[in-house]
This record gives sequence, C-alpha cells and structure tokens, in this order.
Amino acid sequence: MTMPQFMTLTDAAAEHVKTLISQADRPIKGLRVGIKTQGCSGMSYFVEYAEEQKKFEEIVEDKGVTLFIDPAATMFLVGSEMDYEEDTFASGFTFNNPNEKGRCGCGESFHI
Repeated sequence: MTMPQFMTLTDAAAEHVKTLISQADRPIKGLRVGIKTQGCSGMSYFVEYAEEQKKFEEIVEDKGVTLFIDPAATMFLVGSEMDYEEDTFASGFTFNNPNEKGRCGCGESFHI
C-alpha cells in the first residue's frame, strides 16, 4: 500500500516555484514552507528560499520541485495542497489545508 503524499502542489504552484528558483541570485534547492504565529486568527503560512535541508525537515518532491517542510509546521500541513493564484489585485501562494478550522475576515491568517 502506498502512503499518500504529505503535501501536494498544483501545476500553477509548481511552475511558479520553478520560476522563482531559476531567478534566484544564489543556488536554491527548493522552497521552505512553514507556519508562523501572526494575524488575527493566530497563524499564517510562510514560504522562503531553501538553500539546504534543515534538521528534521520533511521533504516533498512533486511536479519537479522540492519543498522543505519546517518541522514545527508538519502536523498542521499534512494533506495540504499548495497553489499559486494571480489576479488583478494580488498574487501569491495559497493553501488548501484540510486541518484549518477557520480563517480571519481578510484571509491572511487561520486557526487549527
């Protein structure tokens, strides 16, 4: 029996990750995804360049890109899908996270 992937990316997210990595001014192995305490609902996602794997990080390889999952965020991100959305007013990575219990009114933070 195959275990389901820890986290997945949409095609749009994978293409944007590839673009970001190709435009970086230093060697990048992938993106680091985590959660920080912030916002009116208590938590928000962060995405940053990853030059190397840190101790205890989960590695997700999907659609030709690598994500490093911050160990403090692991239990909050299991089963999530990372997407990239772009519209007239904003662009950025979004998360479809089955662990979320609610979001603030502006959508910038969530709670579990």
